[in-house]
Amino acid sequence: MEYETLVEQLFHHSINAKIDCVEAVTPSLVRAGMVLAESLLAEGKVLVCGNGGSSLNAQFFATTLMNQGERERPGLPAIVLDNSSAMLTAIENDYGLNDAFARQIRALGQPGDRLVIFTRTGIPANLLNAVTAAHERDMVVIAITAQDGGHLPVLLAERDIEIRVPLVSRFRIYENHLLLSFALCELIEYQMFGGS
Repeated sequence: MEYETLVEQLFHHSINAKIDCVEAVTPSLVRAGMVLAESLLAEGKVLVCGNGGSSLNAQFFATTLMNQGERERPGLPAIVLDNSSAMLTAIENDYGLNDAFARQIRALGQPGDRLVIFTRTGIPANLLNAVTAAHERDMVVIAITAQDGGHLPVLLAERDIEIRVPLVSRFRIYENHLLLSFALCELIEYQMFGGS
């Protein structure tokens, strides 16, 4: 196979995956944008986490909220939960690695804040424990998932929101989660600062 053909196929797979997700994600995406903007307008903050490749999407999302998206605007309070070796090993030493995010949520989260989780599989215990900790702090959870959502959907409360991309390819999932980040940021900006 020619490399040029491979590249063309990758672009077409990516485009088709995005098209396949539109109907599945739009209602929950719009609702999540409203819930996040509502919290930020009420001086709440957004805590964000993920593992592996999903942690990169989490960092991108929080950075865009804190800095800016498509327009000049004030920074919005978004915190990526720390997954550095120092933080993780400190918590692991005293409480176990599965509580790495939950411990930070219990320390930083307040009622009215939001937790946004990025996960490809929905099965890591540290993310499941993060949901429980967010509920203990009276926080709404927005779970950005894929495939069947793993173990995460059963933990979500009625007011929580799952945005699930119906894909199985690792790369297509990460690409679509990144697109969801862009879309959420634009929805939040539009609701908080009006149309451009």
